[in-house]
Amino acid sequence: MLSVEEALEKILHEIDILDEESVPLLDSLGQVLAEDVKSNIDVPPLDNSAMDGYAVRSQDTTGASRESPRFLRVIDTVMAGSISDYEVVPGTAVRIMTGAPVPRGADSVIQFESTDEDKRKKSAADKPATEVGILSETRPGLNIRKAGENIARGAVALKKGTVIRSAEIGLLASLGYSRVKVIRRPVVAILATGDELVDIDKPLPDGKIYNSNTYSIASLVRHYGCIPKILGIALDNEESLVNKLKQAQDADMLLTIGGVSMGDYDMVKDILARDGQMVFWKVRVKPGKPLAFGKIKGRSQDGQSRMIPHLGLPGNSVSCMVSFELFVRPALLKMMGKKNFAKPMVEAIMEDNVKNDAGRRIYDRAIIERRNGRYYARLTGPQGSGILSSMSLANGLVLIPEERKMVNKGELVQAIMLDWNEEVNI
Repeated sequence: MLSVEEALEKILHEIDILDEESVPLLDSLGQVLAEDVKSNIDVPPLDNSAMDGYAVRSQDTTGASRESPRFLRVIDTVMAGSISDYEVVPGTAVRIMTGAPVPRGADSVIQFESTDEDKRKKSAADKPATEVGILSETRPGLNIRKAGENIARGAVALKKGTVIRSAEIGLLASLGYSRVKVIRRPVVAILATGDELVDIDKPLPDGKIYNSNTYSIASLVRHYGCIPKILGIALDNEESLVNKLKQAQDADMLLTIGGVSMGDYDMVKDILARDGQMVFWKVRVKPGKPLAFGKIKGRSQDGQSRMIPHLGLPGNSVSCMVSFELFVRPALLKMMGKKNFAKPMVEAIMEDNVKNDAGRRIYDRAIIERRNGRYYARLTGPQGSGILSSMSLANGLVLIPEERKMVNKGELVQAIMLDWNEEVNI
């Protein structure tokens, strides 16, 4: 049996970064840039005001104070989005709003609070200002944002390999990009197996269970920025399974759920070994020991034969989800061109006694809370691999090393944060 690290290394070794695509700007959120993005403009395009105030010549304010104002003639008002036709000459000023281009002749902007603006408004609210009193000295460049100080024309604004977040969306929009070239999102085929499964929109006969795993896994696929392709349910016979697997030929990854343990009808790993390539089966982890990985035959969009990475996830609901977080998620992130595969981890004080009699690394579901500057972890209840409600209550997984037989209350543990915002459903 492989360790978690050995299994993940083998999986990532077989995973390639996908090809690139051009997508509308907003659709690129969470994807990775496939090329450097250069600016075709200066941002901002012109010197503009960082304040509401008056554009002036700084030398006209020399010696100005509240006790000894310097009075300037107001020759224009300029709003953001417009350009003044006037030049600021000695003894004059232009009233200016934030973001408006600085008029010719001005070398600084003095904010309203350093003028007698408020006093004049109160005395003549309905009349445009023809004069303003400057109540403090200014200096060249004060409250002026220079053209190109954010991004200069021709500069690389975003480098290839950058993960596109909301800030990058805004930056690209400020440069006038309506589309962007990115590494495309993987299409992930999801196939559940087992005669006991029933689609969630059907009545539930005795002895059957709803196919919940498909939906938890499909939602995780979507959560991490990929595209789920739900294939439905394959029955516990070779013909049904093979026919369903054919529908996955155009996917970038195949996930099967169930059929990888020791039962008489657990045939996924056998079909994989026969019709594809088996890399490994079983990992020293709890939950999730029966994990299969290999490749299966597929076809590209242009009809070329290729091999598709395949992970056979355990059928128990918690084992299935934990296996996805540990092994599938990093593989998908690599496909998307991302470099950071690690979930956030914290050191927490255990608030329960945890026994490890499995001889494997344990990932127990827990609630992680921060109190008085420290993190604390408590289990969400019984840790059976089929108790999905305990996964719903958890915002983290407590890691118990395989060599530790017991972790006592008050001892320190490492915890993987599933939800970094620490939200829990209790």
